[in-house]
Amino acid sequence: MSATRYRRFLKLCEEWPRDETKKGRDLGTFLRQRVASAFREGENTQIADPEKCDQMYESLARINGNAYRQRFPRVRDSSFTGVTVEECRVLLSGSMQQSMDEEKKGLWKTIMERFSSKSPEDVPEKVHEK
Repeated sequence: MSATRYRRFLKLCEEWPRDETKKGRDLGTFLRQRVASAFREGENTQIADPEKCDQMYESLARINGNAYRQRFPRVRDSSFTGVTVEECRVLLSGSMQQSMDEEKKGLWKTIMERFSSKSPEDVPEKVHEK
C-alpha cells in the first residue's frame, strides 16, 4: 500500500508547477524535497501514520487542482490593496529583491565615496580644550 502512496505523491510532484522566479522559496521545490525525505526508501518506505499521509495527499491534491479557487471564485483579480496578480508576481519575485539590493549597494557606495574622497586638508582639526 505504501507503494501506491509513493506513486501518488510522485504524480502530484510532477503536476505541481515550479516558479523559477522564487528560487529557494518555491512551494513546488519544497514539496519535492519533503516527498523525497518522507519516502527515502521509495516504494518500500513504511508509513508510520497512513491516515495522516492520505489526508495530506488529499489536501495537496485539492490545492493543486484549484478546488478552492473553483469553489470560491474571486470577483476581481486584485487584492484589497488594488494590486493585480501580475504586480504581486513582480513584487514577490527575486528580481524585485535583487533590484532593491542593488539600490542599497548604490547608496552605500555613494556614501562611502563621499566620505573617503575627502583629503586630510578638508577635514577640520578638533580643538582640544583644557
